[in-house]
Amino acid sequence: MIGRISGKLLEKEFTCCLVDVQGVGYEIQIPLSTFDKLPQEGEPVTLHIFTAVREDAITLYGFAGKDEKLLFQQLIAVSGVGGKLALNVLSAMPAASFCAAVGSGDVKALSRINGVGKRTAERLIVELRDKLAGIDPAVMPIASGSTGADAAAALEQLGFRKDAVNKVVNSLLTELPEAERTTENLIRAALLKLNF
Repeated sequence: MIGRISGKLLEKEFTCCLVDVQGVGYEIQIPLSTFDKLPQEGEPVTLHIFTAVREDAITLYGFAGKDEKLLFQQLIAVSGVGGKLALNVLSAMPAASFCAAVGSGDVKALSRINGVGKRTAERLIVELRDKLAGIDPAVMPIASGSTGADAAAALEQLGFRKDAVNKVVNSLLTELPEAERTTENLIRAALLKLNF
């Protein structure tokens, strides 16, 4: 099984990329969270890989971090959840937000993900609640170019540690209503939590 690929990024799209490893081009399915972290085409890239082997296909799924790969593996272990739906989950919400929604039993938040209905959301909660405890929000990446990333960058410039900032910003992204997730609100709320 292929567990990691390092090579030159030839092409990238929102849902897949092509990586050249010594003359062999590997097509890799990716979530949006990984797309945000890809370098420019022609530059070196390393991805953590999950290899899915079926009778009719071998599919490579790539992730920027180990925790995303671990979450993907937990998702596809749920009955009725395949690779495509698992990528939808990782693309629709930050992994830390997903873990928080599962932990709190938030069926409504999970049902907003494309392809996840009420029954699937309930199944995800029942089957994953205990398994996701090992995924640490402090190491979960924050999507670049987002208000969360801007807030995290500002907080790091103020001297706070990256892991503490990621943990607080990821938790705020799940707690605050979408309309209130501005960079300014995230910074203010994070400062209150980080200073205590």
